[in-house]
Amino acid sequence: MKLDTFFRFSAPSIVIMTLLMVIPLGMAIWLGTQFMTFNNITDPQYVGLRNYTDVLTDPRFWQSLRFTLLYMALIVPAQLVIGFTVALLLDQVSGLARVVYLSIFLLPFSIVPIVGTLMFKQLFEPSGIITYLYQTIFDTRFRYNEVSVKTLIIFHGIWYTTPFALVTYFAGIQTLSQDLLEAASIDGATLWHKIRHIVIPHVRSLTILILLISIMDAYRVFDNVFVLSELNPIYKADTLMTYTFQTAITVQRLGKANAMAILTIVGIMIVLIPNLIQSYQQQMEER
Repeated sequence: MKLDTFFRFSAPSIVIMTLLMVIPLGMAIWLGTQFMTFNNITDPQYVGLRNYTDVLTDPRFWQSLRFTLLYMALIVPAQLVIGFTVALLLDQVSGLARVVYLSIFLLPFSIVPIVGTLMFKQLFEPSGIITYLYQTIFDTRFRYNEVSVKTLIIFHGIWYTTPFALVTYFAGIQTLSQDLLEAASIDGATLWHKIRHIVIPHVRSLTILILLISIMDAYRVFDNVFVLSELNPIYKADTLMTYTFQTAITVQRLGKANAMAILTIVGIMIVLIPNLIQSYQQQMEER
């Protein structure tokens, strides 16, 4: 394909991507250099890099970053392991049973995040069934504190995000040649050997895809933290997104919030670039 033909076909996409990504990003960078509140939103004051300095010297920013990284470090591996394991088990059933199990496992994915989180939280309310079981087993009331709230956020994150890995792995396993598995069985391969040497290499590219998307989703988590912590600072459960929201809406530091958003984008790129490079190298090796 000639270069001019390529640009004629790709020009609409380039224009749309520019309007939807580059321009808002440029505006966010510009707003990050302004002192802006709801009172002077039409006449912001240029302050240079002061907003970025305020962010980098803000203890609550680093606290929210630490919890975000902890959330990401726990959610992403759990999502990969549980999703892959359940996909393997689901591949062993067929017919109506597979449809029923798949529908149950995908239920968290079909619920609006806020609604699903509210339903999850009600289980731990004073009249909730989990609270009742907790009090029956441990003979003490379930209390909301820093540890319990963070634990609930992480467990809800695993519950909500795992179906994505599950359905992706399950679709990948369905493309695996049964002749290859049968040949391995004839050669005396055990189930573990077939999973390790056949199934896992077969879904390696899917693992990278799930990993990249999961990292981005975990880094910008907001909904379940907003509902479960109610943005109460006593729980110290802020993530980068919730703290940015509070900075913009509650504190009304719009310039600082934009600076925080830009730093968050930089952080995402730092986390993703090594994975993108590794993905590219593996794609080149498979050619």
